[in-house]
Amino acid sequence: MSVKSHKELTRIMRSELCNRCGTCVALSGGKIVFADREKKYRPILIGELEDAEANRILNACAGKKFSFPEHRKHFYPESAHFHPYTGPYENIYIGNSTDPEIRVNAGSGGILSAVLVYLLEKKMIDGAIVTRMSKEKPWLTEPFIAKTREEILEAAQSKYIITSVNEILAESSEFEGNLAYVGLPGQVQSIRKLQKSGDPSVANIKYIFGPFYGNTLYFSSVRSFIRSYGEKDYRKIRKLWFRHGEWPGNMRVEMEDGKIFELKKFHANYLIPFHILKNSLFCTDLANEFTDLSGGDAWSPKYEERGKGFSIIIPRTRVGQEILDNMKRDGRLEMTSCSEEDAISMHSHGYDLKKRGSFIRIRFRRMFLRQVPDYGYTLSGFPFSRYLMELMISSLFLLLGSWPARRTVELFKPEFIGKIFEKSRTTWKKSTHSIKRKDLG
Repeated sequence: MSVKSHKELTRIMRSELCNRCGTCVALSGGKIVFADREKKYRPILIGELEDAEANRILNACAGKKFSFPEHRKHFYPESAHFHPYTGPYENIYIGNSTDPEIRVNAGSGGILSAVLVYLLEKKMIDGAIVTRMSKEKPWLTEPFIAKTREEILEAAQSKYIITSVNEILAESSEFEGNLAYVGLPGQVQSIRKLQKSGDPSVANIKYIFGPFYGNTLYFSSVRSFIRSYGEKDYRKIRKLWFRHGEWPGNMRVEMEDGKIFELKKFHANYLIPFHILKNSLFCTDLANEFTDLSGGDAWSPKYEERGKGFSIIIPRTRVGQEILDNMKRDGRLEMTSCSEEDAISMHSHGYDLKKRGSFIRIRFRRMFLRQVPDYGYTLSGFPFSRYLMELMISSLFLLLGSWPARRTVELFKPEFIGKIFEKSRTTWKKSTHSIKRKDLG
């Protein structure tokens, strides 16, 4: 491998630009592997890559460079609508699966699971690339090809720790039949780069779906969570959920000895500032803009009060729209139209985090001569108060992400910290409401 390619590749893998998507592992032929999955979960080079291999991996990596305008033009040339926050789309809906089993096992309304089951039953796909909790190490995630309804439901719900779904490309490229693919924005972007270049590793991927994306946590978040309950050995975890039970769900850990640790989803969010993967803070894609169809929680009082879970649904291609239309006609989905304004308002906190906060953080990072991602576009013109707010947020992430802060919070029960976190978050949201909403949308 050329010295230049070697330096560039290792620089990305060692930096905060790496989102751990797994593409480099899949395309390396065993020469790149993930090390310490229970810690930093970094890809490392263990063999000598040929120049062609290195260039292929670099071209597929979305961590350093992914042009939003270029890929929009290529994959969505005739989209009915576009907004720089939501991305290209045909329509926006609020809805849910009509299948009680799918809906109750989902993170919100069960849309993505319902779509996969529908495509499988209609023989439009032969399998789906999804992520579940590992069979051998139930405290970690693993990608696999689901070929039955039961396996699709096994992959339901969000996983808030690192997933590297694209490492399955070495296996899925040999799969005989059509595949659907479900991934986070950085993972989807890499798939789109491979598709655009005509790479054979993604030739059988016919549909791309994905959830909305806020952040990813290191596995240290799970270790910290159980340590707060006095359990030191994560290898005794038998089962792990992040959205267990009725929407919005609970973080739940079942141990081999029968102990159960459970905390409300919103209270478990206290783990975020202590264990967030820094790459999450430079991602500018909340709504998974390069899918055929994306979905997320419908965060609105009128839906939250009803319980059960509702999803915001954004078909981005005519194929995605056609799937939804057919499912609604067949009684598989309940859907009502949602305006662009309401959709942005519903996720205003997330859009502010991604479409304003991320660009400000990238500017801060550039000031310190650190590597920054190139998305081919930038958003600017934010009020000065928003920069000051971001300076405070970044300082808190830096402080709370330190070793002393992590160990200190483990001295208290998660129920106690969770309540304080939720009250503090509510106070923060109210005090910064005007700053975050100003000119948003």
